[in-house]
Amino acid sequence: MSKTGNLSINSENIFPIIKKWLYSDHDIFMRELVSNGCDAITKLKKLALMGEFTFPEGYKNKVEVIVNSKEKTMKFIDTGLGMTADEVEEYITQIAFSGATDFLEKYKDNANGDEIIGHFGLGFYSAFMVADEVHIDTLSYKEGAVPVHWECDGGTQYTIGEGTKTTIGTEITLFLNEESLEFANEYRAREVLEKYCSFMPTEIFLTNAAGEPQYETILKDELKEDDEVIEYIHEDAKMEEKENENGEKEMVEVSPAQEKVKIKKRPVSLSDTAPLWTKHPNECTDEQYLEFYRKVFMDYKEPLFWIHLNMDYPFNLKGILYFPKINTEYDSIEGTIKLYNNQVFIADNIKEVIPEFLMLLKGVIDCPDLPLNVSRSALQNDGFVKKISDYISKKVADKLSGMCKTDRENYEKYWDDISPFIKFGCLKDTKFCDRMMDYILVKNLEGKYLTLNDFIEENKKETQAGEAAAETESSAESTEESKEKEEKEAAPTTLFYVTDEIQQSQYINMFKEEGLDAAILKHNIDSPFISLVEQKKENVHFQRIDADVNDTFKEASSGEELKETTETLTELFRKVLGKEKLEVKVEKLKNEKISSMITLSEESRRMQEMMKMYNMYGMDPSMFGNSETLVLNANNSLVQYILNHKDGEQVPMMCEQLYDLAMLSHAPLTPEAMTKFIARSNEIMMLLAK
Repeated sequence: MSKTGNLSINSENIFPIIKKWLYSDHDIFMRELVSNGCDAITKLKKLALMGEFTFPEGYKNKVEVIVNSKEKTMKFIDTGLGMTADEVEEYITQIAFSGATDFLEKYKDNANGDEIIGHFGLGFYSAFMVADEVHIDTLSYKEGAVPVHWECDGGTQYTIGEGTKTTIGTEITLFLNEESLEFANEYRAREVLEKYCSFMPTEIFLTNAAGEPQYETILKDELKEDDEVIEYIHEDAKMEEKENENGEKEMVEVSPAQEKVKIKKRPVSLSDTAPLWTKHPNECTDEQYLEFYRKVFMDYKEPLFWIHLNMDYPFNLKGILYFPKINTEYDSIEGTIKLYNNQVFIADNIKEVIPEFLMLLKGVIDCPDLPLNVSRSALQNDGFVKKISDYISKKVADKLSGMCKTDRENYEKYWDDISPFIKFGCLKDTKFCDRMMDYILVKNLEGKYLTLNDFIEENKKETQAGEAAAETESSAESTEESKEKEEKEAAPTTLFYVTDEIQQSQYINMFKEEGLDAAILKHNIDSPFISLVEQKKENVHFQRIDADVNDTFKEASSGEELKETTETLTELFRKVLGKEKLEVKVEKLKNEKISSMITLSEESRRMQEMMKMYNMYGMDPSMFGNSETLVLNANNSLVQYILNHKDGEQVPMMCEQLYDLAMLSHAPLTPEAMTKFIARSNEIMMLLAK
């Protein structure tokens, strides 16, 4: 005998709120209903282990989702422990929160109220986001239990009575509303199930009740008990005419006779019930890791390597993080970290749980201690969540530092690809930075990898050697000179670096000729990273290779010696180029073949880069100092010719050419400047051809 009752809530407005604001993504109702079914099956397994239940013959634990676009319904059927009438009234009809009024006050005006079900035990009621009416048919595992039928049309009233279900478990039927009919489409339902339920611990099957039956043909010997046979098929042996050893043609059997059967296509589970991250790392092969990566992320470029997280104490956390090979600039990298709770998908890239710098990676994290319905605002102030994030960061640092110590060859091989992750991590996470700073590598001009510490030490030695050589040319030191020496020893160590090996090739060649070294730092992340190193490392200063002309490249000369030459050439080049504020330096460079160079001070460059970063294009770069300095080599014959023939007919053209040549060795010319440079070069060649 059926009866009616009222849901134990204090407002009739609860269902409109559930329908509109319960989740930001309405498709999540499938996750809720399927995970409820998985939970019911897990509980039944535990009861069986405790001896309180015996599985009947032929029992199979599974969750089946049946869509029917013709009837506009969805069914969720599980073989779990089921419910009695009392349990339905307790678990379904009493919405589990302290007061509907508090609930309404808190959420009625929150159009972006994400994932609030988990706080109130409302998982089942997510069905009403897509359904006008919901029916439950259930049969408890308990001895003597009778089937129960429950239904509700989305109001506060429900009907409950005896049902007709004959097997233990629960069947939930959703009568979809007009706005949600997409979920009755097999392909849409499959898409959602694969998104949320691909790794649930129970097999999940999807059936299209409105679709045409699908069949497959198998060998009769492969037939299983539960296969539905449509037709028995006999295939005769296949014969072919072939030539024998004597050159005679004869009929030969190439395929024996076979007995086959046509059956209804066997359902294939959408869920991998034992995903790779649930296993111990020692049980997993490289091929399994690669196959899992391809399957989950649809990325067929092999990752560089991976880290398998496996922790049981003080909290339960498992996962796999993959380091992908980077083929693009840093600012366009986008990783994917999938967060799970007991194999149930929660969300992608939740920065409160996953350290921000690791979101550039691809991987999965499974932490059963996190709530299934993650409220990001709640996570922000959760100390437990912070511990998880710190642990993940530490494990990554341990893996990388261990690789540097014990597998240096591979660490160097991967360095160019993994350095953006590591440097970004150092910028974002102080503890990670402290753990990794000794394992930062730099590649020098010879292509050799050194640790940052070793590179700093080498540059200190070069600086000290240069000072020692200078001292041998001087007479005995006075007290004043000794003091100056001590100040020099305490002075910053300058580390030179290159950002573009092609563009800065002239400067690189000069360094190599003098036996000087520089680091190759050409990634976008390197600019903020070197500023961090300067803060961390006392007396260390980075300078780009073209920021100034090192004294090593110059001949000894007094300032007075070149003063008049500098004034003359400054006036001439400013006039010819139309740049009244152009800074010009004249130096006696050892290499006579070098005519001109452009330098830009490290401070000006960094300020300009910062301006670009914050889109401050409207500001004049000159407010931070001159943007460039033209360096002319007094030992070069072209510069000497200009100096001695400053009123010559071809001198303006030569000045422009030297300036553009200097710019080309520093940065690409603008389209307009390049057009003029090419035309001028052609004109110069025509003059030489006369």
